[in-house]
Amino acid sequence: MQQSPIDIDRALGFAIPSRSARGRVVRLGPALDAVLASHAYPPAIEALLAEALTLAALIGSTLKDPTAQLTMQTRTENGVVQLLVCDYRGGEVRGYIDFDAEKLAAAPEQPTLFALFGQGYLAITFDLAATGERYQGIVPLDGETLAEAAQSYFVQSEQIPSLVRVGIARDGEHTVAGGLFLQHLPEGEVGRERLHTRLDHPEWEHVEALGQTMGVDELADPALSLETLVWRLFNEEPDVRVLASTPLSRGCRCTGDYIASVLAKFSLEERREMADERGFIQVDCAFCATKFPVPAEADPVA
Repeated sequence: MQQSPIDIDRALGFAIPSRSARGRVVRLGPALDAVLASHAYPPAIEALLAEALTLAALIGSTLKDPTAQLTMQTRTENGVVQLLVCDYRGGEVRGYIDFDAEKLAAAPEQPTLFALFGQGYLAITFDLAATGERYQGIVPLDGETLAEAAQSYFVQSEQIPSLVRVGIARDGEHTVAGGLFLQHLPEGEVGRERLHTRLDHPEWEHVEALGQTMGVDELADPALSLETLVWRLFNEEPDVRVLASTPLSRGCRCTGDYIASVLAKFSLEERREMADERGFIQVDCAFCATKFPVPAEADPVA
């Protein structure tokens, strides 16, 4: 029997000119497993990071400049999760979660977003390296999922009607996650402020209604190509333009050279104070859990 092709670790953009809408679909598999395998998180924390990484890929892959970076970070008060950070740059995603194990043990098996974060906030930051510009918006984590919070960011902070959906499937040791991101194109000329974006545009309501029919199981099914997902939603539209796709991978920018450049900012005396009994400075990367033992006496820039 011929097996279905696998479509995974990819982002695909599309546009619907007649409906003044644009969108993106993504699916993560091995790249997601690589990030999760570095941490051995409990199931609830693992599922949360999988959703966050999918959102980072969905939103980050809309950046045209490969050197630009999207960063998602949560701010919480008395929640199980103390810090969640994910970022995307040039097709690479990475992320980690710092959480209170005792509070997690006291939480329900499938904790709500409020149980995980308490009074929490989601910050989304765009760093545009080519121009040096930096934009950030912050929204409360008051929905049921991170995807709802990300959707609120675009509606409230950017004033762009948007729909965000994420689906996650776990099969043994492997996780597959998919996402759909739809937006109503701002009215007016390119480059002008969105002063007249209407939140009740009938063309957007039509696109939004179709997007809400996409099942989370379809999003996380690697046997369905991303093009097939777009076709299932919008096959009755007169013009759907599929854009270039972006391969996705797990990426971490920690290297020996980078660690050396950081340690070079400290004096020899300070490096000695940071060293362990063997004379090594133990530098850990929170994103990929790689450990870098660096001799304190060595010249960091040599």
